[in-house]
Amino acid sequence: MDQTADAAVRPRHDFSRLINPRAVAVVGASNDLSRIGGQPLKLLTEYGYQGKVYPVNPKYPEIKGLKCYPDLASVPKPCDVALVALSAQHVVGVIEQCGAAGIPFAIVLSAGFSEIGADGAALQDKLVAVARASGVRIIGPNCLGAMNLKDNVRIGFGGTLQLRTLIPGPFAMVTQSGGFGFGIVATAAYYGIGFNYAISTGNEADTSMLDLAEDFLERSEVEGVVMFMEGVTDGRRLIAIGERALELGKPILVWKVGNTDIGRQAAASHTARMTTGYELFRTSFRRGGFVEVRDSDDLLDALKVFRARRLPRGNRVGVITLSGGAGVLLADRCVELGLQLPPLSATTAGMLREIVVTFASVANPVDATANGYNDNFASYNRVIATVLADPGIDQVIARSPRGSAATAWSRSFIEVARTSDKPIVMNWPTSPDDNAEVMQYLEQNGVPCILAPGRTVRALASLNEFAQKRRAFEQRRRHVAPRLIAKQQLELPQAAGTLGEHRSKQILRQYGIPVVNEVLLSAAAVATLARPPLPFPLAVKVESPDLPHKTEAGAVRPGVIDLSALKAAARDILASVRGFKPEARVDGILVQEMAAGLEVIVGALNDPVFGPVVVFGLGGVYTELLKDVMHGFAPFDVCAAKEMISEIKGSALLTGFRGQPALDIDALADTLSRVSLLIADHADRIAEIDVNPLFVRRAGQGVVAADALIVLK
Repeated sequence: MDQTADAAVRPRHDFSRLINPRAVAVVGASNDLSRIGGQPLKLLTEYGYQGKVYPVNPKYPEIKGLKCYPDLASVPKPCDVALVALSAQHVVGVIEQCGAAGIPFAIVLSAGFSEIGADGAALQDKLVAVARASGVRIIGPNCLGAMNLKDNVRIGFGGTLQLRTLIPGPFAMVTQSGGFGFGIVATAAYYGIGFNYAISTGNEADTSMLDLAEDFLERSEVEGVVMFMEGVTDGRRLIAIGERALELGKPILVWKVGNTDIGRQAAASHTARMTTGYELFRTSFRRGGFVEVRDSDDLLDALKVFRARRLPRGNRVGVITLSGGAGVLLADRCVELGLQLPPLSATTAGMLREIVVTFASVANPVDATANGYNDNFASYNRVIATVLADPGIDQVIARSPRGSAATAWSRSFIEVARTSDKPIVMNWPTSPDDNAEVMQYLEQNGVPCILAPGRTVRALASLNEFAQKRRAFEQRRRHVAPRLIAKQQLELPQAAGTLGEHRSKQILRQYGIPVVNEVLLSAAAVATLARPPLPFPLAVKVESPDLPHKTEAGAVRPGVIDLSALKAAARDILASVRGFKPEARVDGILVQEMAAGLEVIVGALNDPVFGPVVVFGLGGVYTELLKDVMHGFAPFDVCAAKEMISEIKGSALLTGFRGQPALDIDALADTLSRVSLLIADHADRIAEIDVNPLFVRRAGQGVVAADALIVLK
């Protein structure tokens, strides 16, 4: 059961007329081609665009030899895009004119909207309302425009759009920062990596980066999408797009920025403190067809390896070098990033021993030594071919030779590479201008050449990450698990607020989540008890919806061992509550059995971007100290829950660490799935769920919730 990408199916908007328009109207056109209103005219008339260009400005009869029109109503039809380069207060009227003229798209370069504060936000709201009413889709406002390098369409302004070094290629860029994102396109071109499309989304008043990424993924001429992202407003759609990327086999290289100092603090539950905006983005990236990058070099290197169009069948790497030190360094980086360097087969090792000199190493990594200079590296290519053919190797990292022999070597090497469909990445051993023609030849023939050992391995690890996700995705698609429990009808108070512990546990019990045995008694009933309501030892607590953190109020007494201690505990905690918060409502005294096991915390909340989310981590001191938590998008099944459990750093404590018995992971996964169903089924009323602690017992003995808190919207 894979239920995380459960957003309603929406029709995909067709952006073809935006990215390859028959005609473009430049509203606010200037006869000064250096100005924002003039640059688009230069770009549309001097860079190979084959469509019509219509300057719009009532002040001029013509600009740059083109007839200039007074308004959009007078522009000839058909016209697919209006580029708006006017001050903000004039933009709304232009969008109305677009609708009347049948122009389906507007790229609004103008600033002065939501990015400047309340007044700008109000103007942007009006802009969106007019666009909806007029049937016009808007890119921006406050953006740099769009590029279709495949068809020589450059609609916008800025230094990058004016570069003649930009090249088309199999990738598409959607960026929320036009200047930075377009700069990446220019840098990629320097390294021979082309983009067919690049669009700056600006304020995203109407069209979002998700709209465009979704469109680009479906295009046959696009093999991967780059997203430079500050944030999105629809996390479930982001997840769905990630799933679609896996289905199509097209990676989304995502660069998420703005990840610090955004943690949300909530007074009611530990769960909210364990969830921050970036953590949920990272969770969505981890499960979908995303490869997260953190710097320009990582992005460019990843683009190189994906451009080669080879995915590994597993994460087993063969490393081949002409230098022992380089091999050791590459091996270290592989292990650090989760790639395996298995021993080569005995057959492979025997074949290598017949090729290399006696002092070479035929282990993995293979050190073929510099002896290759003696035969123009023909033997080195035989080594590479032999390792590549080893059935226990899924991909190869090799180091290129240097010097005059490298040219002849590279021709033979490409023939070797073509004998296999396994990925081969070349770690370039010198500066890019040393044997530059060899690097160019290799990359033109599908072999990525990457500087620095660490960068080389990170790039290969990104390829493996995507390949592994694709394999897991195919398994998930074949696995359809029924719900553990049908949706339950809950009797919830109409008002928002926190439920008491006892009532919260009753709701958990309705979803089959084990809770400790307990009874709720009045203070008077406790004072007159003749025998204990449950076997000792017991915990005694105040039941109050106004005290979500009872320990802070001194309202908990664990380990009560006899009747007199129970009565004294009840009196003491009532007195503590009156001193801590006199106005707190007290619904009684909660008497419950003591529980034991490994403490974990299970929570859930409704995130404004990602919807219902479950949080799981180690409890007790580990919760705040280690922040070792995982997140899951609800609802999910037991298999997904087990993945969450296995991915926390402290998972060894559950599977048996240093001779300790294994704990009941099956029961824990069952509970996580049930919590996910509870929050998903009642997302309209439940804001947060906090089960802390949940005790995990030995395998076969189950789990039990000792405390719980539910917060209603």
